[in-house]
Amino acid sequence: MTVQIEKKYYTTEEYLKLEKTAKDKHEYRDGEITPMTGATTNHNLIAGNFYKQFPTTINNENYWIFMSDVRLWMSMYHIYTYPDVMIIKDKPIYEGKGTNTVINASIIIEVLSKSTRDYDRTDKFKFYRSLPTFQEYLLVEQSAYYIEQFYQQTNGEWIFKTYESDADILNFYSVNFSIPLIDIYQRVDFNLKEE
Repeated sequence: MTVQIEKKYYTTEEYLKLEKTAKDKHEYRDGEITPMTGATTNHNLIAGNFYKQFPTTINNENYWIFMSDVRLWMSMYHIYTYPDVMIIKDKPIYEGKGTNTVINASIIIEVLSKSTRDYDRTDKFKFYRSLPTFQEYLLVEQSAYYIEQFYQQTNGEWIFKTYESDADILNFYSVNFSIPLIDIYQRVDFNLKEE
């Protein structure tokens, strides 16, 4: 005999209230709350390397860069999530009254792990594309030099490019900035087991 367990659905208000006191972060997907997995040291180093290398001013334009503690709201899909790194052009636009949830990411970087790899490449990318400000998406492997880059053309089409060598230089398309992969992967130990 199989026992059915009823799924509980939450309002956005209930989720935000729970998240205020939660010890760990959770993603909210149209009523469902999903715990977010912890990051490995390699994962954290890669996100941190992007954070410390990306300038806040480029060609007299302001950029804001946030790591995984700032939440992103996608109203079309009723989703709250915490991207590993997100970059905002001009100023953050906040959802609600607080300053911990934004709605206008232009560049999002996700460091891939075994548990999130498929989701980051498929549904999560679809959800991110619902943001009018979203222009560029980077998926970064933590166990080898490998980055997948998606960037939006002016006609709305998305172009795909890969980087696979420590000699490669990642060129952003939505902003005038480049970074060598060797700097992105600085101090990363490829011999560590990915989780």
